Amino acid sequence: MDTYHAAADRLDTPAEWTFLDPVAERIAALVQRLPLGPARDVLHGVWLGHPLHPALAQAPIGCWTAASLLELTGGDERAVRRLTAAGLAALPPVLLAGWVDWSRLPPTHRRTGLVHAAGAVTAALLHACSLRARCHGHRARGRLLGLAGTGTVGLVAALGGHLAYHQAAGAAHAEAEPRLAPSDWQPLGATADIPLGAPVRRLLGDVPVVVVRTHDDGWTVLADRCTHMAASLSGGEVVAGCLECPLHHSRFRLSDGRPARGPATAAQPRFETRVLAGRMEARPYPEG
Repeated sequence: MDTYHAAADRLDTPAEWTFLDPVAERIAALVQRLPLGPARDVLHGVWLGHPLHPALAQAPIGCWTAASLLELTGGDERAVRRLTAAGLAALPPVLLAGWVDWSRLPPTHRRTGLVHAAGAVTAALLHACSLRARCHGHRARGRLLGLAGTGTVGLVAALGGHLAYHQAAGAAHAEAEPRLAPSDWQPLGATADIPLGAPVRRLLGDVPVVVVRTHDDGWTVLADRCTHMAASLSGGEVVAGCLECPLHHSRFRLSDGRPARGPATAAQPRFETRVLAGRMEARPYPEG
C-alpha cells in the first residue's frame, strides 16, 4: 500500500503546481483561437466516441519502443533509424490533438497536462538528437539518446494515463447514471411545469437529469451531468435541436444524446419517458 500511495502521490504532484497557471492560461487561449473549424471536433474524437489523442499516441510510442528493442538486441541500424524517424513523423497530430483536448480542461488538470506535454516534447527532442547523431555516424551517442527518449516516453505515458483515468480528464462522467437510477418509472413532476424548449433539472431517484420539452408532446430526458467534465446541463440552452453545455459548449443532440460538437466525445445517457394524467415519468432504457 505504501508503494501505491507513493507512486500515486508523485503523479498527483503536478496538479498542485499553481505557478504553471499563467503559462497554461496563455497557451489555452492561443489553442482555443486556432482557426481549426470542423477539424477541432475531429481532433477531439467526437466522431470516434472517445478522445483521439491516446489512439494517435500509439504510433510514436510503438515506433520508438520498437527502435529501442532493436537497439538492445543488436538489430539492424537502418531499421532503428527508420523507426525513430517514423515516430517523429507521426508526432505532430498527436501533439495537436492533445493540445486541443488540454485547452478545455480545468486548471488542476491543465497543470498535469502541461507537464505531460513538456515530457512528450523532451522525448521527441531526445529522439531527434538520436537520429541526427546516428546519421552522422555517432552510433553510441545515438543509442544513449534514443534509450533516454524511450524511457522519457514511458514516464510521459504513465502521467498521461494518470490524467486520463485517475483524474478522469478523458472519462465519460455520466456513464454510470443509468445504472445508478431506479430501474422502474419515476415521477418528474407535472408537464405543465416544464416550459417548451428550456432545460429543467429534475431527480430520477437520486440521479440528476435534465428534461427538455421539444414540442407539445415531445420530451427528452438526459443525464444532467455533462459527459465531458460533469457540468450541469440544466444551466445550458437548446440550440439547433441540441442541448448546449454552459461550461465548454459541447452540444448533445436531443434526438439521441450523441455529441454534435465537442469537446465532449461520449454520448449523454438518455432515459425513456412517458406521460400519465399530465405527469412526466422516466426510467433508464431496459438493457438489451
